[in-house]
Amino acid sequence: MNLHSDVGLVLEGGGFRGMYTAGVLDVFFKEKIFFDYIIGVSAGAAYGVSYVAGQYERNLKVNKYVSDKRYFSFGNFVKMGSFFNWDFIYKEIPTKLIPFDYESFSKSPTRMRVGVTNCTTGTAEYKDLDASSPESFRDLLTATSSLPFISKMCKIDDQYYMDGGIADSIPVKQAIKDGKKRLVVVLTRDSEYRKEQMKFGTLLKLAYRKYPNMTQALLDRADTYNRTLEELAVLEKEGRAFVIRPSEPIAVARLENNPDNLERVYHSSIQEMEEVIPKLKDWLNQDNQECTLLPD
Repeated sequence: MNLHSDVGLVLEGGGFRGMYTAGVLDVFFKEKIFFDYIIGVSAGAAYGVSYVAGQYERNLKVNKYVSDKRYFSFGNFVKMGSFFNWDFIYKEIPTKLIPFDYESFSKSPTRMRVGVTNCTTGTAEYKDLDASSPESFRDLLTATSSLPFISKMCKIDDQYYMDGGIADSIPVKQAIKDGKKRLVVVLTRDSEYRKEQMKFGTLLKLAYRKYPNMTQALLDRADTYNRTLEELAVLEKEGRAFVIRPSEPIAVARLENNPDNLERVYHSSIQEMEEVIPKLKDWLNQDNQECTLLPD
């Protein structure tokens, strides 16, 4: 397989729109396109781990559980303070129902980093995923996926964290800081999308009054996101970034729980990638001096 060591892979979040990313990654797998560095937030990280572990179509198999009340329901919120049952999602499913290959993830030559938002500082932190501890693995994926209002904060090492997309939705700067010369960036919004200012600011400040820095990060999120898109456009023009995004808005809700709708997103992603893959391969081959060939 081709392991690209000079190119980093950046995965945006976006809730269940991440099924678009799942399709992209499965096409990468079939085409034997791999990277030694991946950074993702929220759903991008959640869907990306199966790709690193070499588990083709695993995300599609997990998708059938999104309508299960144990996965997402108001009952979960009443019982646990979160609409998502993270133990079911990141413990029962990967260890019992659709096993996740922690050993293959650990042996992978790919370094995978996950962005989370520190609730106290309101800034992004980036942590390496370590599959040697399924519990730590679960906690980090839980933290990066924990959305305000519908999830509780996640405590890791005496610090509270939430969705990585709050402080850094598309972590291209961190990938460059970590030494990547060029980037493949997978987005879950079409090219016309720009994030609008967050509503319910007063409610937000009230609900998270003990965490003013995180509140400010949420209020600034639209500006931060849109500025990142502008910076990404410059990188793309310079040939330093290859951006993959839906050709049109994905017609599912952020918290969509209909498996059939999400599967359609997955298959539409695969279909769109038929045109993208030749262009991507040409772009990757423009500078392949640091591309390492590994046994299949």
